[in-house]
Amino acid sequence: MLKLYEYSTSGNCYKIRLLLTQLNIPFERREIDILKGESRTPEFLMKNPNGRIPVLEIEADKFLFESNAIMFYLSEGTEFVPSDKFERAQVMQWLFFEQYSHEPFIATSRFWYLTGKAEEYQEALQQKQAPGYDALGVMEQHLANHAFFVGDRYTIADIGLFAYTHVAGEGGFDLTRFPAIQTWIDRVKNQPGFISLTQLNVI
Repeated sequence: MLKLYEYSTSGNCYKIRLLLTQLNIPFERREIDILKGESRTPEFLMKNPNGRIPVLEIEADKFLFESNAIMFYLSEGTEFVPSDKFERAQVMQWLFFEQYSHEPFIATSRFWYLTGKAEEYQEALQQKQAPGYDALGVMEQHLANHAFFVGDRYTIADIGLFAYTHVAGEGGFDLTRFPAIQTWIDRVKNQPGFISLTQLNVI
């Protein structure tokens, strides 16, 4: 059985938990407390030398890390990745956008708020506001004319962007400014097999 090494409040980990559930693939959860340094132990570094979660153990001594790479691996040959070559590239386009233009600003801000470091990082949080809102603006513009991010159907591009967007408020971002994003969030929540970030039950 697949083993998912994760930190439960992480959006990057939630992506994998959500996709596995929607694919109806059984898996085991292994909670890794990053605040206690559990992702930096010698044992964990053998699974991911970069010392980050999530990590998917596919079989004994076979590990995959980086959330979007894990999603791509799991969704290969399923309805969550288009068969059309251009649309597949568009999925990757949005996943790269998520990790480069979205996650560093919105997810990091949320992490500092959730861990009680907002006051300590107040200046850095202010610096993340503009690029974070820029990323949300790009999403809003696209979603104003599309139901989903690629091919007007639900793919891992949506899962990748949903993970931290729907909790952006926890990082100090006002989503009421983005009606198309709010509608899309509701649309994602209505997908078959959807689970919330706080649902930790496994199949």
